[in-house]
Amino acid sequence: MLEEEIGFPVFERSGRGAALTPAGAQFVSYLTGMRQELRRAIEQGQNFSARYQDSIRVSLMVRQALYFLPEAMRLFAQSWPRVQITPVFQYETGVDSFLRSETDLLFALKEQTRQMPGVRVHPLFESRVYLIARRDDPLAGRDLITEAELCGRTLMVGGGSPPALKAVQHRLIATGKIDYFNSPDHDSTLTNVAAGRGICLAPGFLNDHSGQFAWIPFDCEERFSCVLCTHREDSRPSLAAFVALLGRLYRDAVAFPL
Repeated sequence: MLEEEIGFPVFERSGRGAALTPAGAQFVSYLTGMRQELRRAIEQGQNFSARYQDSIRVSLMVRQALYFLPEAMRLFAQSWPRVQITPVFQYETGVDSFLRSETDLLFALKEQTRQMPGVRVHPLFESRVYLIARRDDPLAGRDLITEAELCGRTLMVGGGSPPALKAVQHRLIATGKIDYFNSPDHDSTLTNVAAGRGICLAPGFLNDHSGQFAWIPFDCEERFSCVLCTHREDSRPSLAAFVALLGRLYRDAVAFPL
């Protein structure tokens, strides 16, 4: 009956029994994944119903994009213990997910919000461009890196770089004095840097401050305006309080490198 409904054979039958066809094996693997997703959804629902009355889903590209998020969650729970803060990591789909109202709060660059309908934009902080290198790299001890100091080096580029960063990368490559290597994403770039394949430039908000790499300010005018977005119709006091708390943590971090 199932094979008739879906239109392809799931089992290959023989006198010795039956075995999954290649299409059937793929079909079963998807069903297994759906079952696991359903189980996780049930578990999360059970957790939520036992402790919380409301939820705020925060969309961000990577964990370190909002460095003070864990501290904000801890402080927020003291005043709003019945509201759950749920980080949702969406490297490329965060904006679309937010616009579909699947999340309540979006970390974004200001330039991304120009064509977003029905949102409120809350300024958060300005971030500059940094050079990322191994800690044993000759450039690691510098206080500021200039374009001239990158001559002859290999620069990792690509990986969904925001427009301001792409402008810097293209300017450096156009000099003809710098080699470059295309990298698909930020994690791959950091792996290549750790392997000694090159160096890279990145927004300061991606720094997890783990000390694994040297992050040195790069001498350029480009900056990244980091903001939080909420839905205009969402007037929950808890959401407003959480946005204000995050803003205060960043404003108070005067000496924090961004």
